[in-house]
Amino acid sequence: MGEHEVQVQADYEYADVSFDGISIVESKHSKLSLLWAGKHLHSWRYRRVKRAIDFFGAFVMISIAFLPGLLIAAAVALTSEGPIFYREFRIGRGGRPFQIWKFRSMCKKVERQILVKAGNADGTFLHWRVHKNCADPRITKVGGFLRRWSLDELPQLFNVLRGEMSLVGPRPVIEAEIPMYGHLRHFYLAAAPGLSGLWQVSGRSNSNFAVRADLDAFYVRNWSLRSDFVILLRTIPAVLGRVGAR
Repeated sequence: MGEHEVQVQADYEYADVSFDGISIVESKHSKLSLLWAGKHLHSWRYRRVKRAIDFFGAFVMISIAFLPGLLIAAAVALTSEGPIFYREFRIGRGGRPFQIWKFRSMCKKVERQILVKAGNADGTFLHWRVHKNCADPRITKVGGFLRRWSLDELPQLFNVLRGEMSLVGPRPVIEAEIPMYGHLRHFYLAAAPGLSGLWQVSGRSNSNFAVRADLDAFYVRNWSLRSDFVILLRTIPAVLGRVGAR
């Protein structure tokens, strides 16, 4: 990771953000523990209720998105070479890897490799992932539209249906991004990654990775069905307003 890891870790010194009037202050040197997490973190009943909401919610949303999904699939197939869907391994709860599904928003693999090499710098790929405000030459025109409206993520509803993801939780990351959480990595690994989450409704790509890590840790330590419901409600205007969408 090189210079990108150094930069992100430096941002951890003091990252102050707020969510509905609640101040979050995390220090790089603070001794955080999962013992500080909310009582629901290890609650069998809470996990069962959350899982039931995830399953039925994902089922309903898949039914609603079926026809639009067919139109998106046709647009992806007709406007650029390559498969309709993109699969990539992400890290889930407990550090278990799983394959995430998305509508393909980038050019085919060979062209992506050429563009990455053309960057002529170590960490270019990770830089594009972390700094969403940078122009990414790998994204197709249709892919750019899908990303702006978060439509490329619709297939992840099947990940939710399978129990690999939740409707609400930390945004799923690749293995190379786990060290960037620093002392907060255990909070990310304690929860199932979410289709939406506190980071996604709090500016998304407009914030840096340090703020993202703080938001994920805050969500896990304050887990509740009420907070999940509030985040889901805030997801609608965030998507329609394309807040932080890249």
